[in-house]
Amino acid sequence: MGAELRRMRCAAGMTSQQVAGRLLVSQSKISLLETGRRAINPRDVRDLCEVYEVTDQSLVTSLMRMAKESGRQGWWVAYGDVPYSVFIGMETEAASIHSYDPLVIPGLLQTPAYAAAVIEETNPHITAEQAATRLEVRLRRQHRAHHPARPFRLWVVLDESALHRAVGTADVMREQLEHLNRLGAQPHITVQVLPHTAGAHPGASGQFCILTFRDSDAGVVYLERFTSDLYLEKPADRRPYHLMYDHLQAQAQAQAQALSLEQSRRFIRDTTRLYTRST
Repeated sequence: MGAELRRMRCAAGMTSQQVAGRLLVSQSKISLLETGRRAINPRDVRDLCEVYEVTDQSLVTSLMRMAKESGRQGWWVAYGDVPYSVFIGMETEAASIHSYDPLVIPGLLQTPAYAAAVIEETNPHITAEQAATRLEVRLRRQHRAHHPARPFRLWVVLDESALHRAVGTADVMREQLEHLNRLGAQPHITVQVLPHTAGAHPGASGQFCILTFRDSDAGVVYLERFTSDLYLEKPADRRPYHLMYDHLQAQAQAQAQALSLEQSRRFIRDTTRLYTRST
């Protein structure tokens, strides 16, 4: 919605300040609507389309319907104060997700036992009830990844460190790595391993996630932090992360970093045997 509103404003040759003046609202409201940080209602859509002199009534009707639907609360709202709820909303609507994860298996690919251990061991300050709620939310997030009617493209580059980091027991790790390889065999999920032998690489600065959306050129780069999250939406801010990811996942080029898909599957199988021997 925000990307389309911005496109229409630019097509009309207007600045956000001009639009705000016409509608007698603040410029920040126009900016927040275009970046998706403020809920939009059908009346907002109608008024903006009038200012932009949009003559395609079917487009106006479609946008007003989208605005009405966007007012519905996401399923995660029922769980109360859930961390990274903004990201969950974006994840639910994303057409593709490309992530680099240096320390742990990403949430969409975690087994229940591994997810429980990650939540408990990385959040020692939360109560058992809060941990249970976060686990339930994390597992429900996975429904989209496994839903045959609404699959989305998920591409994960996983640092070797995440495979060797013992989260929970050896049994938990063995189950997790076997699960990881099964998911990686699905046509809409790709898992690549970035081995330690790759040395220094563009992802050394930490985890990041690139989300793209259907029918829109807009995208978001998500950077997860312990107490706050960062969302990069400007093309100039997103472009370096796209370039970094291209570099990380490339196999056939001279600057190759990650292992090929088949090499990654073998690497994960070999690592799984280490946890089998330790039991």
